[in-house]
Amino acid sequence: MIVKDGKVSNISKKALITGITGQDGSYLAEFLLHKGYEVHGIIRRASTINTPRLDHIYTDPHDAGARLFLHYGDLSDDEQISHLIYNIKPDEVYHLGAQSHVRVSFDTPEYTGNVTGLGTTRLLEMIRRSGNGMKFYQASSSEMFGATPPPQSETTPFWPRSPYACAKLYAYWMTRNYRDGYKMFAANGILFNHESPRRGETFVTRKITRGIARILAGKDKYLYMGNLDARRDWGFAPEYVECMWRILQQEEPDDYVIGTGESHSVREYLETAFSYAGLDWEEHVRIDPRYFRPTEVEDLIADAGKAHEKLGWKPCVTFTDLTKIMVDADLREAGLEPPGEGDEFLARKYPDRWWTRD
Repeated sequence: MIVKDGKVSNISKKALITGITGQDGSYLAEFLLHKGYEVHGIIRRASTINTPRLDHIYTDPHDAGARLFLHYGDLSDDEQISHLIYNIKPDEVYHLGAQSHVRVSFDTPEYTGNVTGLGTTRLLEMIRRSGNGMKFYQASSSEMFGATPPPQSETTPFWPRSPYACAKLYAYWMTRNYRDGYKMFAANGILFNHESPRRGETFVTRKITRGIARILAGKDKYLYMGNLDARRDWGFAPEYVECMWRILQQEEPDDYVIGTGESHSVREYLETAFSYAGLDWEEHVRIDPRYFRPTEVEDLIADAGKAHEKLGWKPCVTFTDLTKIMVDADLREAGLEPPGEGDEFLARKYPDRWWTRD
């Protein structure tokens, strides 16, 4: 129980999440609710309901025990952002919202820069003006390293290779600038690729697992892919959102690289996922040049030693386990019987993790 603004409350803290309807935002909201937070999220107004990742934790805001509240807003509108910051008065702001698809950023570079880059500046400026001492988390990306050879740590030079990476790099430096110039608690989490069944359907890992489900359901014969030789450091998203929270619980703001320290190619992911589903990937995968990027990032591997030491965080879900989890989920969603190692296997192998508990 705490006293804030003269009122007694059982809520420990308030958090504001941009991008709450996405993969990371939904897991972070779930995690913070486990921690006793009151959680507020910014969603864009759309003609259709776009909150399926939150349905299992959402309750009517009129209910007495409601702790999750959604607000319409847009990162391109500083007036809306100002209104939300001043009215919610969060203790912690987790900025996850962005145009986050790398390939799409080549087609919409100006929009990506406005939302992903300038949207961060709008948030930082409104937090600064509020004077409420809010802690700010910026979701930075391993894509900022781009063509720099691995492994990549907090001291590795950046070499962005896409409009998305350039926008994220701008947001990264603005976060550091506000931290240095205004003594704000503003921190960057430089997250390497992290996946889950909630991953967007156009991202490569989910595209593969959905493609497997469609092939097994008889809806498609082939899955069309781009560069199979690109290598990424893939982890499990729920573990990464816990790290976001840990970053804001430190005494001093800082920047942290978050990843597994392992690299796997898209080809390896295909082989692992198709084999687990009982298929030969070479029979069903075709290459389509339209899915190649104008400039490619060849290899990303996190050196997360700083996070291990200062945050006490290490990932536990393996690359193979992650692939099984995602294949099982998409087969189940398609009405098919999965191989069966996903959910129950996850709870047995990782029983002490927050994301395996009810």
